[in-house]
Amino acid sequence: MAKITKELSMGNFEKMKEEYLNITKQGGSAEEQEKAFNNMFSALSKDVSETIKKEAQREMMDHSVLQARNASNVLTTEEYEFFNAVALSGGFDNDQILPRTTVDRVFEQLQQQFPFLSTLNIQNLGAVTRFIDSDPTKAYAWGNLFEGILGQVSTVFRERIVPSHKLTAFAAIPNDMLELGPNYIERYVRTLLVQSYSTGLEQGMINGRGVANKEPIGLTMDVDPGTGAVTPKTPAGTLTFAPSQYGETIVGELHQVVQYLSVDARGESVDAIGNIVMVVNPSDYVSVMARNTIQTQAGSFVNNLPFGITPVQSRAVTAGTAVFFIPSRYSASLVGGVQIKKFDQTLAIEDATLYTLKQIAYGEPRDNNSAVVYNLNITFTP
Repeated sequence: MAKITKELSMGNFEKMKEEYLNITKQGGSAEEQEKAFNNMFSALSKDVSETIKKEAQREMMDHSVLQARNASNVLTTEEYEFFNAVALSGGFDNDQILPRTTVDRVFEQLQQQFPFLSTLNIQNLGAVTRFIDSDPTKAYAWGNLFEGILGQVSTVFRERIVPSHKLTAFAAIPNDMLELGPNYIERYVRTLLVQSYSTGLEQGMINGRGVANKEPIGLTMDVDPGTGAVTPKTPAGTLTFAPSQYGETIVGELHQVVQYLSVDARGESVDAIGNIVMVVNPSDYVSVMARNTIQTQAGSFVNNLPFGITPVQSRAVTAGTAVFFIPSRYSASLVGGVQIKKFDQTLAIEDATLYTLKQIAYGEPRDNNSAVVYNLNITFTP
């Protein structure tokens, strides 16, 4: 997969993806969001289809050399039989479930290729929809033998149920793609899932508006303990990362962040130093890194943030803001297999059969102190 990922020509998709994210972040109407969503997936299907067809032509021209270089897409027996049946039957059947190993590969690629998603430690729960969650800092107890243990344990462990919110991807399978065989059909579907799921997961885990909107609870949201209402966080301040002789400004500003995340909503201490991730828009990422890059005496350039903060970028974050959070205090999960259904509407792509690919996904912070949002005001003097 690494080979084709490098060669993907995704210009149309990236443009439509940017438009979709901008509309959702700006609170566009349902009609505007649906139109942008459809345009994005039409562009994705077209870009991936064209790239894989070119790749297939190249591999068929020199298959033996590519095999020797281990460049071909090797499928398990179950995967080959599944996608070969798709090729022979002329498409997917309703309610088919993708092979678990294919879904696992999608999951692995999401973790490997997208820095923000890799920090979340997304749990692939398989068929599990109920599980026991615990606070690892409190999963122990001192006291007399057999006395009062039950009461202490009940405050540490809690049962959690994953809401049935489905993350949907669209797959427009070109009719001539089926002629290329199971390897290329599998690669096409897997590439679509990786690209579309990455967009949906980042948007949901950062800006999700909660159960009422059939979305995760994003890192930029607060939950009212009484009503359960989900509202956007108020920025806690402004970060400038301004230069100073000994870095007092940057250290002082980020001290506020660490101090906030070092206490949970109940006022109990949290181990924050070395465990904080900062997520910013790509347009701000270069400015943050520039302000934290120095040249050593050896002439090389190094960059790092105080307190072991890890910077990552995501276009789901609004430009001019930064989101700080501790990954262990945000629960993100995928549940069940990817279910396929024929799509009964038309996207802007011809000579193709349209499908939806759905999987349950969810995320929520442990409490409102799991993340904090700051405005950015980073300037440079020419």
